[in-house]
Amino acid sequence: MSDFIKLAEAVFRGDFGGAGQITKELIDNGTDPLAIINQGLIAGMDIVAPKFKAGEMFVPEVMMAARAMAVGMELLKPLINDVDIPSKGTVLIGTVAGDLHDIGKNLVAMILESGGFKVVDLGVDVSVEKFVEAAKQYNPQVIGMSALLTTTMVAMKDTIDALREAGLRNNLKIIVGGAPLSQEFSDQIGADGYASDAMAAKELCEKLVG
Repeated sequence: MSDFIKLAEAVFRGDFGGAGQITKELIDNGTDPLAIINQGLIAGMDIVAPKFKAGEMFVPEVMMAARAMAVGMELLKPLINDVDIPSKGTVLIGTVAGDLHDIGKNLVAMILESGGFKVVDLGVDVSVEKFVEAAKQYNPQVIGMSALLTTTMVAMKDTIDALREAGLRNNLKIIVGGAPLSQEFSDQIGADGYASDAMAAKELCEKLVG
């Protein structure tokens, strides 16, 4: 079994120690860092995605796999310049004002990063003003908003309206997600799309920036 396959397996199993160890060995052997990322780390997450979609893997396991990938990435980051990794685009993500839930948001951020996006995570309880300021600062292609409480869903429309007023809406794709949301709600508030889970969010982002 090649070291790349072993690394992909370690990521898939959420084996932090194994992922770190194999990544370190590959680095020590002079292996191309981009090959380690693409053929090892990302290959591992590519096994996870369809299994999660099919209901064969669950959120905690996916988070373990994403963390195992992150362990390898941390070791590789000093060896690669930003110019080496072609980014699919920048996604600004946050849980809306009044809402402190972050498990779903964190999972989406991990999956997007593993899929080649640059993610700027604003955290939880993100005000309308903070979304607008961050959109000016980071110039993202996509903004992702999350809400788990029905009472905070209204903040999504407020944020979209504020981005429109600031003249930023036309250059942005806006996606929303969270348990109480639906495609219908997304359409009502003028978002560009709704994602029911992290894998769907990644596919939606790829479609919108593609």
